[in-house]
Amino acid sequence: MLVKSQIMDSTQIKRSIQRMAHEIIEQNRGLERIRLVGIRSRGVPLANQLSDYLKLISNQEIPVGILDITLYRDDLSTIAHQPVIKGTQLDFEIEDSIVVLVDDVLFTGRTVRAAIDALMDFGRPRNIQLAVLIDRGHRELPIKADYVGKNVPTSKEEIIKVCLKEIDGEDSVRIVVLA
Repeated sequence: MLVKSQIMDSTQIKRSIQRMAHEIIEQNRGLERIRLVGIRSRGVPLANQLSDYLKLISNQEIPVGILDITLYRDDLSTIAHQPVIKGTQLDFEIEDSIVVLVDDVLFTGRTVRAAIDALMDFGRPRNIQLAVLIDRGHRELPIKADYVGKNVPTSKEEIIKVCLKEIDGEDSVRIVVLA
């Protein structure tokens, strides 16, 4: 892979997460029913960072869950013969709550569709919202993020590579192309 450009560094990622946290509070007029659910794998640390910042500005603990969508993917047969299931962890009721799904990149919308299917197996939230660090366009399904860190127009040949300290040892967002 060849790095075409770096579009976000650690400071820009942090700033985007802080802005999204303020938008979540503003759009929902508070945080009483908010539950953050990170989509494995990079949505989880982003959801934790959002929760930390929401607590800092509101002095309220916002629960974070983990959603594994592996078995809900419509391309499961093409990605792995033996898929690795890491498990979902939702230690709270989602019934009548406002669930904010959190992911790193919104592309075709298929991951979000799978996440909504998976989430509905755990109950019926009052509302489902979507927060993504990067929206790169090229939607195949009618899905739109409620909170976006950065819109990055890309070609289909380009790949958005999100690196997070908790998983990759650094915070950065790059556009890469296959060499």
